Amino acid sequence: MKLLVDMNLSLGWTERLAQRGFESVHWSTVGTPTAGDDEILSWARVNGFVLLTHDLDVSAILAATTDVGPSVVQLRMQDVLSDRAFEAIVTAVTAHADDIERGALLSIDERGARVRILPLRQP
Repeated sequence: MKLLVDMNLSLGWTERLAQRGFESVHWSTVGTPTAGDDEILSWARVNGFVLLTHDLDVSAILAATTDVGPSVVQLRMQDVLSDRAFEAIVTAVTAHADDIERGALLSIDERGARVRILPLRQP
């Protein structure tokens, strides 16, 4: 699984993820730092990456489409620099790898992780 780390997360996450066996790139190394969410999602889809983000708008964008990809891992914690947040991501991504490979939105907060299969359905 290849992870695209969004601009709203530290560049240092790519090294930490590599130490845990994940291939990852930071958006700042492949795209324009001012790119919009649609451009980042499109790049991830075309290049086979899962977007790792702290941006809550991404789930709204997925909900407004019928897209089945890219998968998105959305960190919904306040302290995104903590070891706790990093471990929560590694644990959740590992546990839900099959769903992520098929197309999913994985939301992670202090209470745990929740998976929604793509495309997201409007209530």
